[in-house]
Amino acid sequence: MSNSECFHVNTPLLESLDMSKRIGTPVYLKMDNAQPSGSFKIRGIGYLCQKVAGAGSKGVICSSGGNAGMATAYVARKLNIPATIIVPSSTPELVIHKLKSQGATVKVVGKVWDDANAEALTLAQNEGLTFVPPFDHPLVWQGHASIIREIKACLLTKPGAVVVAVGGGGLLCGVVEGLREVGWGDVPIVAMETRGANCLNEAMKAGKPVTLPDITSEAKTLGAKTVCSQAFEYCKEGNIISEVVTDSEALQAIELFLDEERVLVELACGAAIAAVYTGLIQRLQEEGRLPRRLGPLVVVVCGGSSISMAQLKHLKSKLQG
Repeated sequence: MSNSECFHVNTPLLESLDMSKRIGTPVYLKMDNAQPSGSFKIRGIGYLCQKVAGAGSKGVICSSGGNAGMATAYVARKLNIPATIIVPSSTPELVIHKLKSQGATVKVVGKVWDDANAEALTLAQNEGLTFVPPFDHPLVWQGHASIIREIKACLLTKPGAVVVAVGGGGLLCGVVEGLREVGWGDVPIVAMETRGANCLNEAMKAGKPVTLPDITSEAKTLGAKTVCSQAFEYCKEGNIISEVVTDSEALQAIELFLDEERVLVELACGAAIAAVYTGLIQRLQEEGRLPRRLGPLVVVVCGGSSISMAQLKHLKSKLQG
């Protein structure tokens, strides 16, 4: 693959009849779980690596709860350059195995992503590696904006709202920029987090970026303790609705999604689809925060690598007892 080619693919935009019946308006699923790296992360990270990591690179290094690392490892393999991925100890073993299968060197450092990120920054400087930020970089946001261009090309009418999961805020920034680029800047965004990883929601309540004391959610790939500053700035400009669900609600959502749509996604993605399954969209309509006559709802199915039937069983045991 040459440096000029895209690493991501144009993923399907599928109408969900079951979800549409639940909320009384058409629901469309942007299936980024179908990306070659397993999640939307390949969009932004692939674009950034095209710009900063050429064939002469000594290698790339990324800190990750899993999905950014998978994207970085995939791109590095295609570019034939070394990849080092620093993950926290909360990363499931199945993700570490997948990273190694992509040819990456994996190091486990610290308890949460912030610890792994500090180590990645140090190694990048000491070893002359190209640092790949998992979410906080303009090139990453520009790459993620491609998701909206694809939706615009398929959807006949402007969305009533777009639902996204939020970890560090990279996808949120990309969606904001994409909506503005295609002339949909007035479309509301419902930004979903799980309790215990809700750094954006806490920042919006405090009126300034805050750092969570710890990540207590099981949705570890949402586990940035501080949201990126650009995501917070976009939230101050309006049109972004921050909402939080429990891990149990996210878990129930991924089980319903598996039954109805025949697709298994990780708990972090469950935060987004829970907006439909928990009745949250209807509540926002009742509160006047979304229009009662809502146009098509687009849910970004962000995907994720940290899920399997065994991991689903583990989550059920942990969260349901």
